[in-house]
Amino acid sequence: MLYTIYAESTPNPEVMKFVSNRMLVDKSIEITNMAEARGIDIAEELLKFPFVKSLYMSSNFISISKDKNIEWEEIAMHLRVFISDFLNDNGIKNYTENISTSVKEKNTCDVEMKKEFNSQEKEIDAILTEYIKPAVESDGGNITLKSLEGNTVTVNLKGACSGCPSAASTLKGGIESLLKEKFDPNIIVVADEM
Repeated sequence: MLYTIYAESTPNPEVMKFVSNRMLVDKSIEITNMAEARGIDIAEELLKFPFVKSLYMSSNFISISKDKNIEWEEIAMHLRVFISDFLNDNGIKNYTENISTSVKEKNTCDVEMKKEFNSQEKEIDAILTEYIKPAVESDGGNITLKSLEGNTVTVNLKGACSGCPSAASTLKGGIESLLKEKFDPNIIVVADEM
């Protein structure tokens, strides 16, 4: 069965999600430059396009962040066809299985949570995983818990969520409200400014 790709807009006007009918990667990974793309041939090729700023790959999709000086109408179809042709020319495979451990550790959201969470952080992480993560992933992004310090929860935003104009309202209106209801009414949620 061949790969088929469709493009899907995200809440971030600078990011488009390209969804495959097959799994592409076994880890979530954000790639912002050629050094981070090393060993992931599709990422290396996509970053060669002058209008591609960064990529976020997870399960069966690639979220592409573009340069502000070009419109999606000019490039979306070209990228969709390129991704489809590239995947079909290279066969079915896991695009993150052969990357070096150091690159994987630097870029994967799964490894980002290497710190051992305390019981409160584990509870917050469980709430984010159950209620927030599925919606964020459907928009081409990812959210991970970084820390809980006092009553401030710090989260990492990846993919379409990073730099999204609606991220602030999502943090306050969605995530913070949910954590106030399910965890602590005095909680404040902020995004990590990496």
